[in-house]
Amino acid sequence: MNSSSAAAVALYVGLNALILLVLAYNVGSRRGAQGQLQPGDVGDSSLVRAIRAHGNFAEHAPMVLLLLLVMALVGIDPRWLHLFGALFTAGRVIGAFGMMRPTHPNALRFTGNLATGLALLVGGAALVWWSAGVVVGP
Repeated sequence: MNSSSAAAVALYVGLNALILLVLAYNVGSRRGAQGQLQPGDVGDSSLVRAIRAHGNFAEHAPMVLLLLLVMALVGIDPRWLHLFGALFTAGRVIGAFGMMRPTHPNALRFTGNLATGLALLVGGAALVWWSAGVVVGP
């Protein structure tokens, strides 16, 4: 892996770690505002949405960031790595804002989920094609 690819991976892993921290803080602060730190949502709809925003991120980030790392390791051009990382990162931020809205479905949630799904599709397909010799590195 060259330094440009390593920098792309480091950027998106770092950004996504910070996003996860913000989403976890959001859940914790909402729990704290209840005056108790009980497990579950205790019927608070805004806490339910915060838990789901955090959970949705935690469900997808490990696989997508692993795809990003493997794409870098096999030599996929750093520009594609940045496009892939930005697509997922933007999608998860947009999706979190959509999840926090009181009305569902909504355009932000849809857009975030679409971007996340596209990232999984593109990353998975790129690696399958690379392994078959179709995608050529730099």
